[in-house]
Amino acid sequence: MEVQDEPELCFPQLLNTSCRKPLTSAADTVVVQVLLSTISVLAVILNLLVIISICHFRQLHTPTNLLLLFLAVTDFLVGLVTMPVVIFAFKGCWFFGNYLCAFLNYLSFSTSSSSVGNMVLISIDRYVAICDPLHYTNKITMRRVTVCICLCWLLSVIYNGIILREALINPERSSSCVGECVITIDFFGGAVDVVVTFLLPVTAIIILYMRVFVVAVSQARAMRSHISAVRIQLSAKVTCKKSELKAARTLGIVVIVFLICFSPYYCVTISGDGSVNLMIQHSSISFAIYVVYFNSCLNPVIYALFYPWFRKAVKLIVTLQILQPNSSETNML
Repeated sequence: MEVQDEPELCFPQLLNTSCRKPLTSAADTVVVQVLLSTISVLAVILNLLVIISICHFRQLHTPTNLLLLFLAVTDFLVGLVTMPVVIFAFKGCWFFGNYLCAFLNYLSFSTSSSSVGNMVLISIDRYVAICDPLHYTNKITMRRVTVCICLCWLLSVIYNGIILREALINPERSSSCVGECVITIDFFGGAVDVVVTFLLPVTAIIILYMRVFVVAVSQARAMRSHISAVRIQLSAKVTCKKSELKAARTLGIVVIVFLICFSPYYCVTISGDGSVNLMIQHSSISFAIYVVYFNSCLNPVIYALFYPWFRKAVKLIVTLQILQPNSSETNML
């Protein structure tokens, strides 16, 4: 591997103010770009399949699946918008101006915050479904879930606008040279961001799922003890409870994978200097952000492993059977 002895200038005509390209080998650059490109393509294709499945088939129009749809849209945007920009900027130079840099970082922050909020909503949905099943249909409706999702996006946009206010108004203040894409957050803002978008949501998710786990175990024991005695009378209820428990398990895996993927980023953020660089070069922060991006294509894989309706929907989409009349009424469950 050949490494340049002297770093090149991003803007050779600006000798005193131009940033310099990082001293990375061509092989390393190609490997990382291929890796990120693969994740980006997978995130777009797999999440698009989830979006089409839930939107097209009427039987999948449930509050829980609406939350999955919202999560898929967020991951789809990460794969379609955020990752291609990072791939393009990986060589170490930013040619599109400070304002576009600030906007893209703002978009990245907003999608991350909305994803965290969505995980909290999923945890609440499973909590009500398992711990208060008799009132689930009354408490968790399509309208209420839609309102919660819209509020989650709105609050995420407003919150990140406040956190990044100075960077959005004067983006050039964060850059030390021309050709750099950096957003700097002060210590107080960074501390508030870690608490609001990570510590508090994670605490809420853990508490809710611990309660779900305890109730799920007790329900499973109750079903095993009663199913043989009153098999006929309770068969419908048992089936319902089993489906809810299975959904709780699958969504629990989604939440756990999400926390595993996002935790390294926030750990690095806590120990960092408060700056977010779109052209990630340092090993610790780059690895943490790559893991966050990788999470965008993991959720559809989990659905494929645990949701028969998703596998069936993908088959119908790939074979173009969804173009047939009344395909939206297909029995998916």
